[in-house]
Amino acid sequence: MKVLIIDDEEDFRTVASSCLGLLGGDEVREACSGKEGLAMAKEEVPDVILLDLVMEGMDGMQTLANLREIPEAAKVPVIFCTTKGMFPEFEEMKKLGALAVITKPFDPLKLSDQIKDILKVAGFSAATVTEATGN
Repeated sequence: MKVLIIDDEEDFRTVASSCLGLLGGDEVREACSGKEGLAMAKEEVPDVILLDLVMEGMDGMQTLANLREIPEAAKVPVIFCTTKGMFPEFEEMKKLGALAVITKPFDPLKLSDQIKDILKVAGFSAATVTEATGN
């Protein structure tokens, strides 16, 4: 599974990338900002995006809204990962297509399975993710 992590915290990206790549066997790309993440999502469409809510400049909500404007990546499943946990804004996020929120800190050994479980519950399988994103 191709995962794009968009988060302005280098430590989080490093840990999440290691967990997903080494433990989960996923192909991971990292972006340090919403702007960089949008460019990467357009360039090589991921199967899922792990997106931070609170970032400098373009926050997660703005990034998600802009992502939905990119034809190549408009249907990519997005999972927010934030220290805020469950919050009222999630209803707005769901309208834009966010599937869930994973709270920080997360269990490094379970992150890949947690993402796959969220995708499965939402009706995505490896095949349907590939079909939706054209990968």
